[in-house]
Amino acid sequence: MRQTLQRLPQWTATLTWKAAAFITVMCCGLAALLGILVHVSVTDQTVGEARGRALDRLTDVTTRYEAGDRLPPDAGVDLPGLPTALRELAGDGKRGTMVGDQDGHPTMWAAGPADGARALAVQYDYAQGAHTIDALARAIVWSSALAIGATLLVGSFAVTRVTRRLHATAQVARRISGGDLDARVNDARTQDPTRPPDEVGAVAGALDTMASSLQSKLLSEQRFTADVAHELRTPLTGLHAAAELLPPGRPTELVRDRVAALRTLTEDLLEISRLDARSERLELDSEPLAPLAERVVRASGTDTEVRVVRDVRVETDRRRLERVLGNLVANAHKHGAGPVVLTVDGPVVTVRDHGRGYPDYLVAHGPQRFRTEGGSKGHGLGLTIALGQTEVLGARLTFGNPPEGGALATLTLPQSDLSEQLSGAS
Repeated sequence: MRQTLQRLPQWTATLTWKAAAFITVMCCGLAALLGILVHVSVTDQTVGEARGRALDRLTDVTTRYEAGDRLPPDAGVDLPGLPTALRELAGDGKRGTMVGDQDGHPTMWAAGPADGARALAVQYDYAQGAHTIDALARAIVWSSALAIGATLLVGSFAVTRVTRRLHATAQVARRISGGDLDARVNDARTQDPTRPPDEVGAVAGALDTMASSLQSKLLSEQRFTADVAHELRTPLTGLHAAAELLPPGRPTELVRDRVAALRTLTEDLLEISRLDARSERLELDSEPLAPLAERVVRASGTDTEVRVVRDVRVETDRRRLERVLGNLVANAHKHGAGPVVLTVDGPVVTVRDHGRGYPDYLVAHGPQRFRTEGGSKGHGLGLTIALGQTEVLGARLTFGNPPEGGALATLTLPQSDLSEQLSGAS
C-alpha cells in the first residue's frame, strides 16, 4: 500500500487536489444519502397507494365472487401468472399483494382465499407507478451529478484562489531566502482595511512584516559595517605612516605586522559592505582559466600545486575571479595542511588541502563572518568574501570534506557556448 501511495503523481499532494477530492467525496456521500432517502420514501408511497387500490379491488371482486356474479377480466380464481408466493399465501387463508411482471408489463397482484384452497386474485396496472419510480431514480442520478459538478467547480474555484495566494506567499518567502529583501506579498486583504483578513492574509502580512524588519536590521548592520570600516581607514593610514617612521627592530616589525593586519581587515569589511549592498558591477572579459589560476598561485607566494585536466576560456570578471581563488588558496594554507592542490577541469576549479577539513557548520550552511573553530587564527572573512564574489560572478561555490580527509572547495563557473567549443577543440 505504501509503495502504491509513493507512486502517485506529485500533483496529488497539492492542497487543490486534496480539497477537490474531499469536496467530491462529501458531495457524493451526501447525494447518495439524500437520493436513497427520497427514493425509498417515494417508492414506499407509490407502492402503498397501488397496494391499497389493489386490495380495494380485491374486496370488491370477493363480494362479487361470493354473490355468484360475473368477475371482471382482470380478476379470477388461480389466474395465470400469479406469483407462487402470493398463491401460497392465499392458500393459507390470508390476503396479500405483490408487484410482479405480467407479459413484460409491471403489475400489482392482490390475492385472497377462495373455496377449495384456491386463490382469488386481481391484477392492477402498475406501469404508472413503476414509471414514476424509474423517472425519480433517473432524476436523482442526474440532479446529483449536476449538483456534484457545480459544487466541485465552485469549491475548486474558491480553493484555487486560496492556494494561488499561498503559492504567491511561498514564492515571496523563497525570494527573501535567496536574498531579495525587497520582495513583498502585498496581499489584497491586508492592504484593504475594510475587508476582514483571513488566515492566508494573516500569514502574508506576517511575512511582509518579518521581511521589512529583517531588511531594516540587515541594512542597519551593513551601514554600521561600512561606517566602521570608513572611519577606521583614516586613523589606520596615519598609524601606518607613523609605523614606517619607527626605528628598525623587533618591536617595529610587530607593530607594522599588526597595522597591516588591521588594514587588511578594514579593506575586507569595506568589500563585504559593498557585496551586501549589491552595488558591485561586473567587468566581463574572455579569460583562459588555467593561466589565470597559475597567476593566482604565483601571486600568493605559497607552495600550491596546479593541475590542469582541461582548460577552457570563460567569460568572467578577472579581478573578482582572482580574488575568489586567492582567498581559497590562502584559506587552505592558513587553516588546512599541505599538500594544497588547485585543479582546473573545464569550468570547474577545486582547491584541496589535507588538513582537518571544514567545520560541519561551514559545510552545511556556508561560511559565517568572524566565526572560527578550535582557536584557529584568522578573522573568518576570506571565505565569506569568496562566496560573495562568486555570487556576483553568477558562479557556484561549495565546500565539502572528502572521505579520505582534508577540505575541498569547488568553484563552478558559468560556461558560454564559445568556451564549450574551445574546450571541445582542446
